[in-house]
Amino acid sequence: MRTICSIAVAALLLVLLGVASGEDADKKAAPEGKKADELMQRKLRESQKVLEGIAVANYDDIANHAQELIEISRAAGFRAIKTPRYEVYSREFQQNAEALVKNANDKNIDAAALSYVELTLTCVKCHKYVREQKMVQIEPDDARLSRIAP
Repeated sequence: MRTICSIAVAALLLVLLGVASGEDADKKAAPEGKKADELMQRKLRESQKVLEGIAVANYDDIANHAQELIEISRAAGFRAIKTPRYEVYSREFQQNAEALVKNANDKNIDAAALSYVELTLTCVKCHKYVREQKMVQIEPDDARLSRIAP
């Protein structure tokens, strides 16, 4: 079981590095304002603290930092775009964070690690989606049509 957790933690570190670089690219492409940037930085710090809590089996840290993630995701400035798909990702993120809190309270490290993986994957999918939406918005109409037309 420790091997599975070790592998999961290593994989998550790699994913987090990708998420962090994606956030930097998002900021350079289209700054959303200081408040949104600050919330995203807070989200990254809190998620790293959750991972640290999982790595050392500190259930209080896992629960506390996951709860912070829930609060950040509910903040008005956290909304990058207003689309139904973005809302789905937002709800999924909150559900995964709530599962982290529950698993930490149940002192179930394996379930907490799995919830963290799911939370991180939701972040990656959402960041990819937001980047794609921003690219579609800045492309000229002719460029979009040329990709669609045979």
